[in-house]
Amino acid sequence: MIKVLVADDHHLVRTSIARMLDAEDGITVVGEAADGEEAITLARQHRPDIVLMDIRMPGIGGLEATRKIATGMADIKVVVLTAYLEETFAERLLEAGASGFISKGTELTDMVFAIRAIFSGRRYISPEIAQRLVLAKMDAQENPFNILSHRELQVAMMIVNCQTVSDISDRLFLSPKTVNTYRYRIFEKLGVHSDVELTHLGLRYGLVDGYHSEV
Repeated sequence: MIKVLVADDHHLVRTSIARMLDAEDGITVVGEAADGEEAITLARQHRPDIVLMDIRMPGIGGLEATRKIATGMADIKVVVLTAYLEETFAERLLEAGASGFISKGTELTDMVFAIRAIFSGRRYISPEIAQRLVLAKMDAQENPFNILSHRELQVAMMIVNCQTVSDISDRLFLSPKTVNTYRYRIFEKLGVHSDVELTHLGLRYGLVDGYHSEV
């Protein structure tokens, strides 16, 4: 029996996936998480074989949650569940310990196949995401978020997903002053001057789930 934890901040998406997977032979859903912190907590409690992880969630988000689970619970495989994935974040997620990527638009049969493949020790990338990553490799224009450090990227993702300095401070256990230091360093590196400009840039390069425009 493959134990699965589903982490997604959209209630309808999360519960629908959990219900469909639970109906599959050989798969049982042991928990549902609405943010990165809850995903880590439930992973510790239930020790699933697979965590289906949405990358863009409130709080620390899927990237940091993936890193913490992969680092502290190496027996658990993290599979990223996303509507859109830029090359930059695919590489960061692989570095963080992700075992595969599944598009939210994939068929249930493909999702089940991916879960079984990853459970058996293989990696899996859904065809839609694989195609985007190949096209991104062919694109001569570099994603500006590549130049950010792991922590800077994490803070940037939280800002573009409408989290305040106070929220980020509480979630990451940093002082507001330290968060603002990261914030201004991000502005300087990316050539923006405000949270609004950073958010526009984040939208353009896919930091906000479900939105992408050609660059």
